[in-house]
Amino acid sequence: MNPFQINESKETVFSPVSTDKVPPRPPSPPEKSPPKICGTNYPLSVAFIVVNEFCERFSYYGMKAVLTLYFLYFLRWDEDTSTSVYHAFSSLCYFTPILGAAIADSWLGKFKVLAVIGLSLIALGTGGIKPCVAAFGGDQFEEKHAEERTRYFSVFYLSINAGSLISTFITPMLRGDIQCFGEDCYALAFGIPGLLMVIALVVFTMGSKMYRKPPPEGNIVAQVVKCIWFAISNRFKNRSGDIPKRQHWLDWAAEKYSKQLVTDVKALTRILFLYIPLPMFWALLDQQGSRWTLQATRMDGNLGFFVLQPDQMQVLNPLLVLVFIPLFDLVIYRLVSKCGIHFSSIRKMAVGMILACLAFAVAAAVEIKIDEMAPPEAGPREIFLQVLNLADDEVKVTVLGDNNNYLLEESIKSFQKTPHYSKLHLNTKSQDFHFHLKYHNFSVYTEHSVEEKNWYSLILHGNRKNISSMLVKDEENITTSGMPAVRFVNTLHKDVNISLGKDVALSVGAAYGVSPYRAVERGEYPAVHFRMEDKDFYLNLGRLDFGAAYLFVITNSTSQVPKTWKMEDMTASKMSIAWQLPQYALVTAGEVMFSVTGLEFSYAQAPSSMKSVLQAAWLLTVAFGNIIVLVVAQLSSLVQWAEFILFSCLLLVVCLLFSIMGYYYVPVKSEDIQGPEDKQIPPIQGNMINLETKNTKL
Repeated sequence: MNPFQINESKETVFSPVSTDKVPPRPPSPPEKSPPKICGTNYPLSVAFIVVNEFCERFSYYGMKAVLTLYFLYFLRWDEDTSTSVYHAFSSLCYFTPILGAAIADSWLGKFKVLAVIGLSLIALGTGGIKPCVAAFGGDQFEEKHAEERTRYFSVFYLSINAGSLISTFITPMLRGDIQCFGEDCYALAFGIPGLLMVIALVVFTMGSKMYRKPPPEGNIVAQVVKCIWFAISNRFKNRSGDIPKRQHWLDWAAEKYSKQLVTDVKALTRILFLYIPLPMFWALLDQQGSRWTLQATRMDGNLGFFVLQPDQMQVLNPLLVLVFIPLFDLVIYRLVSKCGIHFSSIRKMAVGMILACLAFAVAAAVEIKIDEMAPPEAGPREIFLQVLNLADDEVKVTVLGDNNNYLLEESIKSFQKTPHYSKLHLNTKSQDFHFHLKYHNFSVYTEHSVEEKNWYSLILHGNRKNISSMLVKDEENITTSGMPAVRFVNTLHKDVNISLGKDVALSVGAAYGVSPYRAVERGEYPAVHFRMEDKDFYLNLGRLDFGAAYLFVITNSTSQVPKTWKMEDMTASKMSIAWQLPQYALVTAGEVMFSVTGLEFSYAQAPSSMKSVLQAAWLLTVAFGNIIVLVVAQLSSLVQWAEFILFSCLLLVVCLLFSIMGYYYVPVKSEDIQGPEDKQIPPIQGNMINLETKNTKL
């Protein structure tokens, strides 16, 4: 034996112990199976989760349905600002889930986050609810019921869209059909969704005793970040060529972190890499509530049997989702499978992207058709002018430029106007126009100043002894809302007050006073209340249609009761809102193939300790998608149809990139991502001799 070497060995000796002294440990009882729904393999607890999700989505989408029009009409923001703030809010709602996921997987667990943070603090509730509720529902299923769990995600998505369907139909009606404080009732439109949040809290807590509640596993988000950072820094420190390379760059974290954590982070990063192209799909899908709603405001919502509000058109999306999910699950996917085609999750998502591309191509075509029917816009050094003759005889109007060149020459009969606005070109941004008015046997020369990019009305009035004119600047975007717009010219010698409903009251000055345009509800106006000092009278304004701008001239009549003369400044919308149906059908089919598949894919591929984190990462792609829309809305100078084409082409390029990435992605099998809690040692059966261990040094 080498005297300089000390050998020490350890031996474990197992000594039998009498069973009379130590009673045998009873076998572990099998885990009690949770109650099922009507004899199926679906846990009863998921019913409470699905109902909770229905109520919560009713609240979210109900509030969101009226948000764009609330910005546009109540806060008086322009279209680009309304679109930007709408998508900024949507983006924030999808950024907060990463915080909710960290809290859920780290400290409180999914159940407590849903009940305490998500539903109690509605302002941050989306962040607490979104990453947890889908994964929490998946946690209710045992691994042997993986097929039922896959179907659960479809039912879960059905509940989302059922809540969205009802809320997007009802809340615009609450906004438009009920008056609060003399205006559209936004208070009620936001209040009812708030009440549904309370119901969601009650329903969710009712099932608390039935839920399987996997315990939180530490601050998993921080562990993932630290593990990745350590792997990168360790690889950088050991970049010498003498050090052997490792199979994966995350293997450089093995010195500090467990093999299980490193394996889970590897799976997580593989999926996160696949998520990089996904935000572009959400950039298109979420424009249903902004750009597509604004497109609907310039279309005719009269379907004959029903009149749709522009923000009610969004109801098509959840309605079609409820139809398409069973259609795809029970018919289309099965037919594809019988044809021998392997329709993987990646392929489904890629097809969903292509359908969204087609939807925006159709939306661009509809936008081009709307633009063809809409009045043109005044460009630089251009104005549009119409002439309205309220004199008692025909007037010949000649418009002269700075060099006395003829710009316009029209003969207009009494109480008539030019058939349309005439485009006139300016030499500078602002210019003085000279008007020559020939009336009976005398001529009048007058001068008015105009500015570029504006619309004007030249109103003529007088008797046989004199002729006068006044130039009125017409308001821009008078029919942006898609609702009819009206204005009045008062030829009487007394002020007139007009009531067009609870929220529309106008006062028109005497002696050819002109009121501003006011938007009113579409419909018949057989008896509108007019008041002149202490005298009341009612006049018939007839039918007011979508997108039209009307001019009413109040004049005297032989019956001593004033009357109105009605003209259209802008014709009613001729493009039916039903033309949006194809684009909604295409984008909804794409959503079913992309989003439903993505939800299930995210859960199935996630390591057991990071399911909520990966769900939050999936939702984070929605946030980045909304940021893309926000940036384009603020920076793009494209016309709307060109912007739709831009988004369609971008998604097509992204779809190609995603398909290439997905081709090389190898899905993880469920048995490879089971956590330690899934790998339990089976209980020892029978009468076994208990063993006592001893360590002995030699």
